[in-house]
Amino acid sequence: MRRRIRAGDHDAFGELFDAYARSVYNHAYRLTGRWTVAEDIVSLTFLDAWRLRERLDEDGGSLRPWLLGIATNVTRNSRRAARRHAAAVARLPREESVRDFADEVAGRVDDAAQLSVVRTALAKLRRSEREVLALCVWSGLDYRAAAEALGVPVGTVRSRLSRARAKLAKYLEPPHTRGQMRGDRPTAVGALREENS
Repeated sequence: MRRRIRAGDHDAFGELFDAYARSVYNHAYRLTGRWTVAEDIVSLTFLDAWRLRERLDEDGGSLRPWLLGIATNVTRNSRRAARRHAAAVARLPREESVRDFADEVAGRVDDAAQLSVVRTALAKLRRSEREVLALCVWSGLDYRAAAEALGVPVGTVRSRLSRARAKLAKYLEPPHTRGQMRGDRPTAVGALREENS
């Protein structure tokens, strides 16, 4: 087994891992007291073992002591690196206060939910109604310009836009208010100004 490992035999190294990974893990866990760190140490131990395989004596017994020695060194190095990292972080300047971004996140979530509702409502419109809505409301064209763009009469643009607005108002109405009087509630789509060009 030692000769095969020294020669870089992948199958032999796989057998080595199968035989001793649990033992290396237990050793690393006992040294660190943290299972996530112990898992990292197992990986690094076998990586180092592969890298150091040519230094392995050809004669000898179990490879467990060799692996546990590597695991001990890896643990020591990991702790040293963690201490250096903690010291470096401690030297960084501290911010006076941390900005509360909860309101911004909540606003984005609300915006995303509202956009989803609007997209669903728009999908329920006929294609011709969506086109008129896009030209007149979003692009700011007046009835005449929209009619020219679509190749339809101005009256058709007016009626399609009127239907689109009515449908959107209905689709965007909250479920608990459907059927109630609308009062002075703002409409889903604002009035069109014909003076736009």
